[in-house]
Amino acid sequence: MEITDEKIFKIALITSLIGLVGMIIFASTIEVKEIAIGEIDNGMVDEKVALTGVIDSTKTSKSGETMFLTLNDGKNKIPVMVFQSTLAEFQDAGVDLNSYNGKKVKIYGTLTQYNGAMELILDNSNSIKLI
Repeated sequence: MEITDEKIFKIALITSLIGLVGMIIFASTIEVKEIAIGEIDNGMVDEKVALTGVIDSTKTSKSGETMFLTLNDGKNKIPVMVFQSTLAEFQDAGVDLNSYNGKKVKIYGTLTQYNGAMELILDNSNSIKLI
């Protein structure tokens, strides 16, 4: 049996299709890691996580393009950044982020490091849920 370019191409195509179907099937079962703020370390940069706590404060930047939230889980705090594109999503939905002040929430986002400190970037307007 001789292996030709055509056979290799068919095997590669079938393998790729099986991989894509597998990714589609299993994508809904992948969950974001839920952690406590105190468990965050520098090695977690660019990881998507879920954090639970109370919004201690909300502050808008001078330009109005960014909003800063402070999430407190009772032991530790972390700043949460909400950038212009996500703020626009909230505005389109008629949601004021200041209304979350003092309320317990679960926030999904991406951990980043800024000036040596860890912070969470809110992914989109569906990434914050009241508990």
